[in-house]
Amino acid sequence: MAGVKRFLTDTIIYGLTTIVSRLLNFLLTPIFIGRLKGASAYGVFTNMYASVSMVNAVLAFGMETTFFRYLQKVEPKDKGKVYDQAFFITLCTTFLLAISVYFGQSQIAGWFSGEPSNVDYQMYVQLLAGTLIADALAVVPFAKLRAESRPIRYATIKVFNIVVTIGVNLVFLFLFPKWMLESTFWQHALEGWFRPDWVLGNIFLSNFIASASTLVLLLPQLLSLRFRLDKSLIRSMLIYSFPILVANISFIVNEHLDKMILPSLLPEEIGDRDLGIYGAVSKLAVFIALFVTAFRLGAEPFFFSYAKNENAKKTYADIMLYFVLLMIVGALGICANLEWLKYYINKPDDPIQQAIYWSGLTIVPVLLFNNVLLGIYMNLSIWYKLTDQTRYGLYISVIGAIITVVLNLLLIPHYSYVGAAISTTIAYLSMVSLSYFWGQKNYPVPYQSLKIVGYLLSAVAVAYIMQQVLDNHFWWCNLLLIAYALLIVWMERPAIVMVIRRLKPKVS
Repeated sequence: MAGVKRFLTDTIIYGLTTIVSRLLNFLLTPIFIGRLKGASAYGVFTNMYASVSMVNAVLAFGMETTFFRYLQKVEPKDKGKVYDQAFFITLCTTFLLAISVYFGQSQIAGWFSGEPSNVDYQMYVQLLAGTLIADALAVVPFAKLRAESRPIRYATIKVFNIVVTIGVNLVFLFLFPKWMLESTFWQHALEGWFRPDWVLGNIFLSNFIASASTLVLLLPQLLSLRFRLDKSLIRSMLIYSFPILVANISFIVNEHLDKMILPSLLPEEIGDRDLGIYGAVSKLAVFIALFVTAFRLGAEPFFFSYAKNENAKKTYADIMLYFVLLMIVGALGICANLEWLKYYINKPDDPIQQAIYWSGLTIVPVLLFNNVLLGIYMNLSIWYKLTDQTRYGLYISVIGAIITVVLNLLLIPHYSYVGAAISTTIAYLSMVSLSYFWGQKNYPVPYQSLKIVGYLLSAVAVAYIMQQVLDNHFWWCNLLLIAYALLIVWMERPAIVMVIRRLKPKVS
């Protein structure tokens, strides 16, 4: 139980910052929807960010996980070397991206727009590349802060990033256009570099400024680097990280391939529109996605450092159960409140566009369930990282990616984004099953599997009742949610009582 307590502390410290930051960023979505002209324009935005996520995985090269793993493998005096080699690897990948974009920006712009000479899209590509490079260079320094247990500095920089992102977006999307209309001074001051009608470009520019500013705050970590290349250590780290890289790429395929190819699999007049709907309603699942992110931030360093404890496997099993329970209650909480959460993707000045966006709300429960499965897979995946058998992560992710590709090609032309969401569900179920099967053979953990499956199936049934029987009625759905949560508390009361007793301060 002490291990679970420590894990929760790590998750709260590092995860809460990420959750708060992402929630603030979450508020930008209705602003983007309001400023961009219709679901089709938001579809272009979704498509470009989905596409660059693949590049982001390559740039990071699995170095975050590799960094934490090798800190546990080397002698204390060599931990600085691990940091140096990990950063050097990401420096090489970002340099390759910069060269590729410099010489191939026209071709990349043409891939997105169909017109290689489109100057706007060339600028989009440059700004996105700059943002990706800054974010990739920050990965290892942020991991170093976590490894050194410096949560305050970590949290400060993360919050700074999102404040700058929101602040600059508001300035570029609202203040500058307003000032240019009202003042000749601002017209002359901004002329030549700022275009109020260049909404998508201004969004990309805002994100680049925020990422570059964050990198400046990480200068102390960057200046602590020593370029002492250890070829043997680099080779070992690359061998360990390469399967993770392929797994991450495959994972991006599972997460974003549908958004990348959906417009090309549907008639031109509805492709961007449906992608805009899909991208917008996906944001309503962000709360569960944030919980998964927080879990990963706390879990990965904890699992590695706790692996040598005698009761490590029992602790991992307890964490899995509590994690699943929190995830399904959170997901059902979103399902119960869709009737008012839909106003998050509201467009009151255009009732037609509003109705178009809201037509996609029916897939929100499926998207939430997909995030729950993703979280379970992340929890399960620790076995191949601890046993240095990362090739299994590669196998599982590639199999999942193949399933995703095949099902997307089969289902999207007939069912649009509904087919995309269902494809992801089937892929994640396959990945969870494979990871559990191989994991129990190579690193058996006493998960309460039958209980977890029972909770998942019951949650699916409750979500179905909320949507199909209760028609998302606010009060009835929330009463059902409360009843379900109380049932879980009653069923898990022995464990809850034990936790309360252990957390209760002792009287001396």
